Amino acid sequence: MTTESLREVERKLRILETMPGFGWSANPAGQFTYVTPNTLSFLGVAGEDLNASYADDEFGWRQVIHPDDYERVAARWRHCLQTGEHYDTEHRLRRADGSYRWFRNSGRPCLGEDGTITEWFGTTIDIDDQVRLCRDIAEREARIRRLVDSDIIGIVIWDLDGTLIDANDAFLGMVQYDREDLKAGLRWFDMTPPEWQEVHGREEAEELAATGKMEPREKAFFRKDGSRVPVLIGAACFDGQSRQGVAYILDLTERKRAEEALYDQKRELSQLVDMIPSYLWRVTPQGVPEFFNERLADFLGQDVAGVNKQDKGGPIAFIEAVIHPEDAAGVADAFERSLASGDVLSMKWRMRRADGVYRWMAASAEPMRDADGRIVNWYVASIDIEDEIRTQEALRERERMLHHLVETLPAMIDCATADGEPIYRSQQMREYLGYDFEYLDSSGKSRLNGTLEASVHPDDLPGVKAHYGHSLATGAPYARRHRLRSSNGEYRWVETRAAPMRDARGAIVQWNVICLDIDPEVRAQQELKLAQERLARASQAASLAELSASIAHEVNQPLAAIVANSHACHRWLSAQPENIERAKITAERIIRNANAAADIVSRIRALFSQSTELRTINSLEAVIAETRELLADEAARRHVHIDIDIARDVPSLAFDPVQIQQVLINLMRNGMEAMDKAAHRRLRLSVRRFDDIVRTQVSDSGPGIELPDRMFEPFYTTKQHGMGIGLAICRSIVEAHGGQLWAENNDPNGATFTFSLPIRKTPATREGSAAADG
Repeated sequence: MTTESLREVERKLRILETMPGFGWSANPAGQFTYVTPNTLSFLGVAGEDLNASYADDEFGWRQVIHPDDYERVAARWRHCLQTGEHYDTEHRLRRADGSYRWFRNSGRPCLGEDGTITEWFGTTIDIDDQVRLCRDIAEREARIRRLVDSDIIGIVIWDLDGTLIDANDAFLGMVQYDREDLKAGLRWFDMTPPEWQEVHGREEAEELAATGKMEPREKAFFRKDGSRVPVLIGAACFDGQSRQGVAYILDLTERKRAEEALYDQKRELSQLVDMIPSYLWRVTPQGVPEFFNERLADFLGQDVAGVNKQDKGGPIAFIEAVIHPEDAAGVADAFERSLASGDVLSMKWRMRRADGVYRWMAASAEPMRDADGRIVNWYVASIDIEDEIRTQEALRERERMLHHLVETLPAMIDCATADGEPIYRSQQMREYLGYDFEYLDSSGKSRLNGTLEASVHPDDLPGVKAHYGHSLATGAPYARRHRLRSSNGEYRWVETRAAPMRDARGAIVQWNVICLDIDPEVRAQQELKLAQERLARASQAASLAELSASIAHEVNQPLAAIVANSHACHRWLSAQPENIERAKITAERIIRNANAAADIVSRIRALFSQSTELRTINSLEAVIAETRELLADEAARRHVHIDIDIARDVPSLAFDPVQIQQVLINLMRNGMEAMDKAAHRRLRLSVRRFDDIVRTQVSDSGPGIELPDRMFEPFYTTKQHGMGIGLAICRSIVEAHGGQLWAENNDPNGATFTFSLPIRKTPATREGSAAADG
């Protein structure tokens, strides 16, 4: 670089450093070639940092320019470098302490002899104060404009001659004029009612002329339709003006309505105070009554203002005059404490009526405080609860009687929540069980489960739990007999009944349970049942004796004839000479009588023996369908629904269809009879194959079987008029077919009878079997 060039550079640098604000120069690529020291000091960076280029920072400015301004500033600088336009933009620069200030950045290109840019020179001027001032002015103007344009307050520019020069929409809407009316000319006097015109023409004008403003005052204007609008108006002259200014008008319509409503509310409140069914009075901070509502004055029936005796302070005189002597001391103490502490008073006392009768009152007193928290008055409200007190006393007496009734009833009482948890037990039940709720709560189980597991007989427990669960889930009443363990360890039969108590919406809120000791009754029934069984067996024995006598009578006749004819035959053969012809006739008679005896025995055997017809291959499904048709009328009469479920893999079997149908009819009819008292009567018949047998089940929903093992004993019956031979015959038929028949109880109720038949390849007959055995 030549000496001349160095001198030129130094000259330019001195120019930059003497410029106001910050000075800089840059090469045609936009990289800074020089930045004044005060600029670097302000920014707190080194000169080389400003030219550091990054992927997202082409010029290295991101560290000093506000993030919201960076993209705009970089884009403008890039555009000027390409076009040579003057660079001029406003943005925020980060100071060394981290704060941002607004600057105006201006740059001009320096051109060479060939017209190309050789260098850029610029200044950066701090305009932060001007920007903030402009923003403040703009915000103030915006607030004024919002006020002018708002519907909150009317603004009018006026002349003292009464002309409205301009007005905002709020005022025009207030008086129901529009801008065309304003242009045509509006005058204050035309809008001012007569009673206000003198004030407007004299007092307001004089006040404005003298002081340059008019204090706010209330008045009214005519609307365009002739109605009036109440307003609050204030005005001021423009600076340097004495005849023109601005007026601010506030529509008082809503306030006037509110004042009227407040007046009405005060009047209604006064009436309400006298009408509400309470006795209200106001007391000074010292406790002296100073106001009584009309209802209280009528109740006391005296000059209540005169009860405050001069020789007694506070509320004492009033209390002694109207409060029952037994309550007066407590009431006086309570008032003294509340007056001293400011605490709310709430208590009950008896107050004397005009006729001298004392009635119970529920009273409360609360202080009213001013803005500083000082008590300015006390307000006392007393409600007559005499009838309520008497009702409560009567209710307590009824509760006492009810409790006594519950405890003396010959029954054990229990109450439980909606989910079955006991919450009350009578003394009888607690003594019977031998434990209380504390014992159950310490067991780690719910009260319900703890009671059931500790007291219900193990054989009855599953059924009781299932029945309880069903009732709790459905809301159905509970009724069941089972054995319950008493405190001495003895199990006794009880009958437990439970019914839900519901609220107005039908939701269960409580279960009420009664438990009766029926052990003597159950034992008597069991003894009666045994006696009935013995009687039935005696009756059956008598029937058998009668049947045996009848059989003997029937068989005796041919046997007697055989004996007589045998003697005759013997005589004919013993005669000399023998009478062979007569002997042969007599022998034929013997044969005929013997056959007659055999026929009688055969008929009797036919009544009790099974058919000896050939067993053929038959469809069990077809026999079941035919049986269902036979019993259809009886099922309809008994309201029983029959469900039949036969598996597809059930083959045809070798059996006597008449005998198997007899078994099905007997089992299905027994099931229908067992459900006569059941709520849901459904008889289910299912057929399934298990290896080499086919199993048929008949299930009912009746009460079940007490003694399943005895059901197949001959002459054992639970029916009042039964013979007790039906199931015995059924078992004989099934066993004769090579199968089995048994019964079992369902859970939770009902019984199932099951019989099985073997699957055979070839049919067999009893005759064939007998022949083979022979």
